[in-house]
Amino acid sequence: MKKTALYDKHVSLGAKIVPFAGYEMPVQYSGVTEEHFAVREKAGLFDVSHMGQFFVEGPEAKDLLQIVTTNNVDALENGKAQYTCLPNENGGIVDDLIVYKIEDGKYFVVVNASNIEKDWNHIVKFNKFDAVLTNASDDMSLLAVQGPKATEILQKLTDINLSEIPYYHFTIGSVAGVNDVIISNTGYTGSGGFEIYFNNDNAELLWDEIIKAGQPEGIIPCGLAARDTLRLEKGFCLYGMDIDDTTSPIEAGLGWITKFDKDFVAKDIFAKQKEEGITRKLVGFELQDKGVPRHDYPVVDAEGNVIGKVTSGTQSPMKKIGLGLAYVDKPHFKLGSEIFIQIRNKNIPAKVVKTPFV
Repeated sequence: MKKTALYDKHVSLGAKIVPFAGYEMPVQYSGVTEEHFAVREKAGLFDVSHMGQFFVEGPEAKDLLQIVTTNNVDALENGKAQYTCLPNENGGIVDDLIVYKIEDGKYFVVVNASNIEKDWNHIVKFNKFDAVLTNASDDMSLLAVQGPKATEILQKLTDINLSEIPYYHFTIGSVAGVNDVIISNTGYTGSGGFEIYFNNDNAELLWDEIIKAGQPEGIIPCGLAARDTLRLEKGFCLYGMDIDDTTSPIEAGLGWITKFDKDFVAKDIFAKQKEEGITRKLVGFELQDKGVPRHDYPVVDAEGNVIGKVTSGTQSPMKKIGLGLAYVDKPHFKLGSEIFIQIRNKNIPAKVVKTPFV
């Protein structure tokens, strides 16, 4: 198992460590609920250094990214980031990712930890262009400062005016005396904040400085469990749960990152799905009775026929009810539809609702 540069720090703080995507990662510190509310109401600090980072450079770097991703890289200007996905030739999703444009001919790509090797091989396979790829995953760390107080906290450590960095934009500068930090107004909690990328050597220094700067605002360390409940309340997809090599972005509600004004892998498949309609769709649902939905629980109709399956589910800390995401067959995926989640041989009534849940 790999360890992030902050592994010893997590152990010293009493974090519960679990294996995740090939890494020993902190799943929680003080408790999932406390960490969840800290991010929603104040601020939390996450070590997400297990994520993968590639640089794509060269005269035809953009051309390569255009072919392998669904979103339109032409929409990126210097200092802007873009959520997108890598489609496979069969119309599934290799991974979801963020592409950052540093300058013409230089892009920074952030991928999921479990898919680093798979994504690398996939992009390399399509690299018939004048583009050079560098896998910087083992050399870089990533901290996510998330929550309504995150900007205020991080601002104490940098001269860069963070309020001038719009959502899904970034800059490169100094944080707590560390130079060449990528400071990005992104995150996967839905509570605002920044993600910062930097060399492993500076991981402990930056962790300690952010925690110290955030003490008056109530910042606390947070683990993967709270990250999961936070992203689920906002209806964000998690690779390996809600999307994978067998699900298309159209089925997953990611049509908004699938742009047909360019050529890319599996474009014809997605265009056909958009034109003819899909037979299943990823939807949000809320239980109408007590219960906690979990990954792979069957979704059934009123007669007990299987019409789908749960991909992600939890007891929402904010709403105090069971909710989740599920692939549901047509026509049951319409908003307001009554469905049932099979929990321990009981069919618990649920309703298809619009996301985000909070």
